[in-house]
Amino acid sequence: MECIYTKSKALSAVPTSFCPGCMHGTAIKLIAEVSEELGIENDLVMVAPIGCAVFLGAFVEFDSFGSPHGRPGATGTGFKRSNPDVPLILYQGDGDCASIGLAETMHAANRGENFTVIMINNQVYGMTGGQAAPTTLPGQKTTTSPAGRSIEGSGYPIQLAELIASFKAPKYVTRQSLHTPKNVLAAKKAIKKALEIQINEGGYSYVELMSACPTNWKMDPKDTPKYMEDVVLKEFPVGDLKG
Repeated sequence: MECIYTKSKALSAVPTSFCPGCMHGTAIKLIAEVSEELGIENDLVMVAPIGCAVFLGAFVEFDSFGSPHGRPGATGTGFKRSNPDVPLILYQGDGDCASIGLAETMHAANRGENFTVIMINNQVYGMTGGQAAPTTLPGQKTTTSPAGRSIEGSGYPIQLAELIASFKAPKYVTRQSLHTPKNVLAAKKAIKKALEIQINEGGYSYVELMSACPTNWKMDPKDTPKYMEDVVLKEFPVGDLKG
């Protein structure tokens, strides 16, 4: 019998601890598969900050190291400048990358640091209690916006990909989604392109992945793809913004 699919050897043989319907597992699977396809599974290093990303090291075979909340842009800069030939991914959530670590994110992008940022955008702080994030949608209810996010009080959702794309230094900026098989394939292609740029020519790349958080959205996992298509992606449209 012909084998048409097998689990990436870069994934550990353990079940993840992510909630049902969470798309972190899909994102990590794509990274593992791309690392094998590029032949860097024994060299790749990932930065895992506070948040759902903190569990990363248990699920992959390549190396990872922790970072204070919001500081991967700084710790990643130090690591990459000390190890310029090591492929590096900063794996961050939207609260980590676009709020607590916004300054580090912006300055690393503006400097054109030679690493790849993969930002999981699920519009909430996932691990710490479902609080409102800078990406929370107008009217979206969270533990810190029980009546729904107010534009008057909190402003509009931050579109981080568009901000980073406005800088001169970044080589590749894209937003993709993980809610359908077609979108997953496009996300994998984007991750691969970002890493190829880092390895072959050098430069900063940013891949934003739209994801679901059924637990904190208070939603049945099976209903999240349609919600993402009908609501979330209207605020955060997918596609390449630069490169």
